[in-house]
Amino acid sequence: MRSADAMTVDDILAPADVVHGLRASGKTTLLEDLARRAAKSLDLDADTILAALIRREGLGSTGVGDGLALPHARLETVRKPFGLLARLREPLDFDAVDERPVDLVFLLLLPTAEGGNHLNALACVARKLRDPDTAAALRGARDAASLYASVGARSPSNV
Repeated sequence: MRSADAMTVDDILAPADVVHGLRASGKTTLLEDLARRAAKSLDLDADTILAALIRREGLGSTGVGDGLALPHARLETVRKPFGLLARLREPLDFDAVDERPVDLVFLLLLPTAEGGNHLNALACVARKLRDPDTAAALRGARDAASLYASVGARSPSNV
């Protein structure tokens, strides 16, 4: 991984951690699904991840507006920033700051020991996904590979 100052989505997101057309009936079920998927990728406990995400949501919604949510949490068991990108099949209410439904979700799990680096990871993802061209490409993606390519990540053959 590059230095925190040069962090990119490539450092956080793997092709296997991109989901196209995810179905969820609400915010809680979405967080449960994302926690299960992250737990499988990281070989961690899904309930621990979910509890951390719910605790963070209790501080204020991570629905940042423009149809984007960035649920995130810090966990002692996470060794490096981990991302999971999902485009929802149907937008859902996420208590976003602009009160619009969310259709793009980037889950970010961060180590507790990273100090300020978690802010760099969060800023990197937010900057990328809030870019209007990137958001349009994500919404137009036909499959997980297209979603991955839309965030400017390396193609799987180059990873």
